[in-house]
Amino acid sequence: VAFASLFFILVSITTFCLETHEAFNIDVNVTETLVVGNTTTILLTHKVETEPILTYIEGVCVLWFTLEFLVRIICCPDKLLFIKNLLNIIDFVAILPFYLEVGLSGLSSKAARDVLGFLRVVRFVRILRIFKLTRHFVGLRVLGHTLRASTNEFLLLIIFLALGVLIFATMIYYAERIGAKTSDPRGSDHTHFKNIPIGFWWAVVTMTTLGYGDMYPKTWSGMVVGALCALAGVLTIAMPVPVIVNNFGMYYSLAMAKQKLPKKKKKHIPRPAPLDSPTYCKTEENSPRNSTQSDTCPLAVEEGAAERKRSGETPSGG
Repeated sequence: VAFASLFFILVSITTFCLETHEAFNIDVNVTETLVVGNTTTILLTHKVETEPILTYIEGVCVLWFTLEFLVRIICCPDKLLFIKNLLNIIDFVAILPFYLEVGLSGLSSKAARDVLGFLRVVRFVRILRIFKLTRHFVGLRVLGHTLRASTNEFLLLIIFLALGVLIFATMIYYAERIGAKTSDPRGSDHTHFKNIPIGFWWAVVTMTTLGYGDMYPKTWSGMVVGALCALAGVLTIAMPVPVIVNNFGMYYSLAMAKQKLPKKKKKHIPRPAPLDSPTYCKTEENSPRNSTQSDTCPLAVEEGAAERKRSGETPSGG
């Protein structure tokens, strides 16, 4: 079941990505009749539709997800806990738009078209199905536990980053105006930093050492600020990250250790035979060797034969 669910998830995500490719989009001419009073107007509009084969594949995947969702909710002992689970909410939200689109596709009213347009925008929810893999992969579950356990560290990282962005965006704005010409009263003709909010983006990509290069300082003072911003970004990110890495290592070690534990098996304890049973077998300490009950026990017979063979005795024929 896990492999089947993984297969349909990957097929659904692949279909979702291919729907945006030009090769799978068809231009269709749609004729609409508009009646206003006694005047009838025929409107010819162009519409882009997806290849039917992708729709059929998505329909098969949705049927599997629907069946899986219904079986899980029927067999779940605690329905309230099932509904509160985030992964189950994602399952429901990813399935529902497909059925609404199928139900509204045959309607031609303006309200139906508006709803269909909204549902096409909400299609991105289908990509959240990738989170269903956390049910089958230990690494993704470990990542989820790590994110929940490292909430304080993430908040600390965001606060540090926000402070740095605010400080360095302001500094680069004024640093770039040091070399402004007298004919430029605003000092923004020779620089990309027209205002401080634009500098926020530059500060983010610089502090995270990403550096797109779409905005860069052109004056020596701006370059000094840029260098300080990059150094501060490295130090800011380097402080909370080790704590997050330690949390991930701890949860990963626990998960691996749990997987290596032997599976608990129900031990089969044989029921003792009744005392009056002819197959009741006594041990050598409790019964003499010439007991008639020991002759009826297979283990006793085998032990007796082995001892006679070792001592050179031959069984008496009778």
